[in-house]
Amino acid sequence: MATAVSGQQPLVREEPESTPAQRKEATSTEERRAADLRDRRLVRRLRQGDQRAFEELVRLYQNRIFGLMLRMIGNRQEAEDLAQEVFITLHRAIGQYRGEGRFYTWLYRIATNTCKNRIKYLRGRNFHRSVPVEDTPEAHDPGEGGPAVRLQGQVAGPEAMAEGTRLQSAIQRELAQLDPEHRLLIILRDIQGLSYQEILGITGLQEGTLKSRLHRARIALKDRLAPYLE
Repeated sequence: MATAVSGQQPLVREEPESTPAQRKEATSTEERRAADLRDRRLVRRLRQGDQRAFEELVRLYQNRIFGLMLRMIGNRQEAEDLAQEVFITLHRAIGQYRGEGRFYTWLYRIATNTCKNRIKYLRGRNFHRSVPVEDTPEAHDPGEGGPAVRLQGQVAGPEAMAEGTRLQSAIQRELAQLDPEHRLLIILRDIQGLSYQEILGITGLQEGTLKSRLHRARIALKDRLAPYLE
């Protein structure tokens, strides 16, 4: 490092050490860039007819897509069928993906539209949730798509494990009672850990609308969970 001469300030100054949060953010940014580059390569290969590229995309994203479907629908068989439909649509429509925005966002847009259409179809029919989500490991496994999180947060201490499990079950039950639009936002943001920018790209909402709806969704879920927290 240069030293001061004749009372002047140093010509070169040391940069302050980055904080853990800054280092974590930088690492996340690099990981996203690497994932985007990987996805673009796989998409290019798939367009050229390489079926192994399609299989790799399925491997990378199947747990995240299945987890989304299961939490939205609550029926394992329906979720499996819908996840399969999403990847069939991906295969058929890959030529329509022009590389504008992240592939991950485009895939999730297909998934959410598929799910919404199915929910509309199931309304008014004798449909029931068949499996508790917390008993399905795939719903919690992020694969390589990103960090899935548990909505109730971390419950500190061994003595609180039973309470944490009870609250997790309650969250899943009450989440299923929310309006599908509110349910979707909570799953994307608070369970699957997507960024606001990713959710904007998936839903097509304006930022203000997204934040307002997510706020209302969280209040609605909190109100439904109030009896469990007393």
